[in-house]
Amino acid sequence: MDFFQKLLEQVKSLWGKWSLVQKLVLAGIGVVLIIGIIALVSVSSAPSLVPVIDAPIADEDVRDRIITRINEEGYRTTLGADGTIMVSDAAAARKLRGMLIREDLIPTGIDPWDIFDRERWTITDFDRNVNFLRSQTQMVREHIKALDGVDDANVSIVIPKDALFLTDQNPATASVIIVPTPGSDIRQNRKKIEGIQKLLKYAVEGLTDENIAITDQEGLILNDFEGMAEWDDQSLIERQQKYILQMETKYRALVLSSLQQTFSLDRVRDLNIKFDMDMSKKSISRTENLPTVLKPRTPGLAYDDSEIVDSIKLSESTYKTNFEGTGFNPEGPGGIEPNVMPAMRDMSNIQGKVTQDVDQVNYSVGSEITEEERKPRIDRVTVSVNIDGVWKSKYDEKGKLVILPNNSIEREYVPVDPAILKDTQQLVQDAVGFNAARGDSVTVRNIPFDRTKQFADEDAAYFRQQNIQRTVFFFLVGLAVLLIAFVAFRLVSKAIERKRLADEEALARERQAARERALLEAEQEGVEVSMSVEERKRMELQENVISMAKDHPEDAAQLIRTWLLED
Repeated sequence: MDFFQKLLEQVKSLWGKWSLVQKLVLAGIGVVLIIGIIALVSVSSAPSLVPVIDAPIADEDVRDRIITRINEEGYRTTLGADGTIMVSDAAAARKLRGMLIREDLIPTGIDPWDIFDRERWTITDFDRNVNFLRSQTQMVREHIKALDGVDDANVSIVIPKDALFLTDQNPATASVIIVPTPGSDIRQNRKKIEGIQKLLKYAVEGLTDENIAITDQEGLILNDFEGMAEWDDQSLIERQQKYILQMETKYRALVLSSLQQTFSLDRVRDLNIKFDMDMSKKSISRTENLPTVLKPRTPGLAYDDSEIVDSIKLSESTYKTNFEGTGFNPEGPGGIEPNVMPAMRDMSNIQGKVTQDVDQVNYSVGSEITEEERKPRIDRVTVSVNIDGVWKSKYDEKGKLVILPNNSIEREYVPVDPAILKDTQQLVQDAVGFNAARGDSVTVRNIPFDRTKQFADEDAAYFRQQNIQRTVFFFLVGLAVLLIAFVAFRLVSKAIERKRLADEEALARERQAARERALLEAEQEGVEVSMSVEERKRMELQENVISMAKDHPEDAAQLIRTWLLED
């Protein structure tokens, strides 16, 4: 403690000896030191950023698309001054790189090889190549492990030496063994397997699909896409069935909500809807012959004055052939075999007359060629709806419920009017797009629901309420009797008490009057009479009450009213 005091005194003495310039220089040095410490702390405390892609992205549209996709994964990005997208975690950067490669979001012009390139210090070219291959393999493994559905991965990459001739060059190969997480669908998800395969192709230069083997821990080849055709078909069927189920659920909810708002929730419970859909895609090309319109219909006329013909004459030609006389086939000079075909020999020396007229007319028929691509469509819609009627309780002439001998309430069922059922059927048909040509069917029926349990609960609640009402009634009657008896008892007691008090007051007044007469007579006779202590106190109290009543009449009246109310 003494040391610090001495040090403080020395600093004060030195500070007093320094000039103004020295003091300003020392203050400036202190300010610079404080600013430097603050800057050092802020820089050291700032989080280190890791680039997602080791190259700047100049295209703003591509950069915004990548940032949006990264934000959808729940990661926050920071854009560098040169356009580099960075995140705060190296593991997140590896995961996002794999996601961008899988979804073809790597910008064009950027070499994907730079993503995996890690330069190492080495001594020889062999060591450099070995270290590079190990680093590359580890980087690919980390990228694959960062994918969803992959618990662990084992990667082996083989890059052969360069051969002198291209025909002797061995291709690069890669094999990956992945361990799926529990419940993962990566074995059947072709898109994820293709993403891993594409990631390997980006990582290894010259690697092709046929030289990549991706298996699970059980040795099952996962990138055999020809063998996965059955899984693809099954997945397609599941998606189609899911789509049909969504359509049925949507229409069922709409129609059921509309009917329940009309008939109440309890009366419309059953609504079944079934869509038969053709999910195949077809390309259809057909040619239709159309009539030719020579003159269209005049607008505004009450009748149709158009001229329509089936065809239009384009050209006409006439051919005429006449033959008269004897048919003659020349046979050449005599003594020489004639050069005539056997079929013509039988026709030699034929006599006859041939006349032939041929008229040929060419017509033009209008036609239309239609090419149509049919997408999934609805083949048939079937809907069935059941609407319950109304149950009404019966009442007797006095307005009370009719109770059956089995101790239950008698009810009457009122079915739905057939006209209302018909209107409801039309409403449902319009809601689902009814088409009789494709065989749609909409059925609306009135079948009573089984309400045995409901009626039993209602009966039990009714009789329970009746019992409660009777119990409350008898309790109130007994309470009223008790109150009347109590009031009568109080009245009788009050009357007796008032009579007793009246008798006592009358007796007291008589005694007081007797005493006053005796005193008066004694005073008149001049006889000195002695009074007892009690009589003297009573006389003093009486005089005090009389004087108080004279001085405060309102208080005395209030006191008397209170006594009367209590009596």
